[in-house]
Amino acid sequence: MKPNIPREKLEKWADYLLDYSLGGVQKDDVIMLKGEHITWPLLEVLQEKIIKAGGIPDMNLVAPDNDRGKVWSAAMARYGTEEQIKRVPQWHIDRYKAMTKYIEVLGAENPELFANLPEATSQAVMRADEPVKEIRLLKPWVLTLFPTQGFADMEGMTLERYTEVVVNASMVDPRMLDEVEEDIYRLMDQSKQIRIVTEHPHTGKELELTMDIDQRFAIKCTGKRNFPDGEVFTSPNADTVNGEIFVDLPVSFVGQTIQGIYLKFENGKIIDYKADTGHETLQKIIETDEGSHRLGEVALGMNNGIEEVLKHPLFVEKVGGTLHIAIGASYPECYVKDPASEEGRKLADELYKRGKLNRSAQHVDIVTDFRPGGSGRAVYLDDVKLDIKDNIWVVPEDHKVKGKFGIESRW
Repeated sequence: MKPNIPREKLEKWADYLLDYSLGGVQKDDVIMLKGEHITWPLLEVLQEKIIKAGGIPDMNLVAPDNDRGKVWSAAMARYGTEEQIKRVPQWHIDRYKAMTKYIEVLGAENPELFANLPEATSQAVMRADEPVKEIRLLKPWVLTLFPTQGFADMEGMTLERYTEVVVNASMVDPRMLDEVEEDIYRLMDQSKQIRIVTEHPHTGKELELTMDIDQRFAIKCTGKRNFPDGEVFTSPNADTVNGEIFVDLPVSFVGQTIQGIYLKFENGKIIDYKADTGHETLQKIIETDEGSHRLGEVALGMNNGIEEVLKHPLFVEKVGGTLHIAIGASYPECYVKDPASEEGRKLADELYKRGKLNRSAQHVDIVTDFRPGGSGRAVYLDDVKLDIKDNIWVVPEDHKVKGKFGIESRW
């Protein structure tokens, strides 16, 4: 089955992605459009609009057995060797270097095609894909989610209802998030530490996780990178994460569900972990490389317009009143103002060597619910305990940071 999405909604969706998220189409733009054939209804509209605006669409249609269009599909992980996986064709690298902007339309026809892969070769594919990922992250990019029967089945929903949830969230003007996120953004940008308190549901034990975010930039997300959007994030100093956390909301990863995650950190490194569901999948993520034993992101969900909590990371991490952390790579823009510049790359390399910035083939978001009934108990930015109002995080009135960008902002 295919989703029934009216043409006018596809047009509005595409306009948000091209005009708002990517800042418009210029005549010298080469915009890569990546996704499976099943996402074609949206890809087709995007292609037409790029051509009419004078740009060049690079149509990167992804094989159904390739999770997110990595350098290799599941077939290489199942039947190839690690030596074969290392032989990434140069044209593939050159193709990503040649593009000026990037849109990835997520949505799989059959997620089971790239599930349950051999551990060693699947990790080798992730490592081989890392240089390509780094290229695209330094250019204007945006991800969006197209509804498919395969993803609806994964959520345990009918395609009709799943389509409603995804499309309705994608019709909301993302500029509305700017004001909603401002107070949290200002406070996070000025804070030196985040403290997260959760409760382990099996033992009743209160867990505490702390991390240093001093000298890091906070990022306000209003549809420029993810669509729909709604989060305020930063990357911690990777070697400062200490303590324990319980992560309760289900998250989908390469067709597998992970839920009920316990993590313990010492001096930035995961030293113990367990998942009630999908433990082997969690193990594959963490054991990918050295960087996948550390955190690359901490973020607060700020979108209260998502009708249902979906397992897909693009949606679940945005839900208002949640907090997510990411196992794996840091975001360079949290450390340097222009990570694409030569000076920015040098500084990022230096921070990586000092253990502040984290690099990994993985970046997997996992989400804790701080709304009633969830495992989350409290979040502190320095000594300020955040509140939740109308299902979004808010700063107590007497702790709001004054001024356009906050006191002594680094911007």
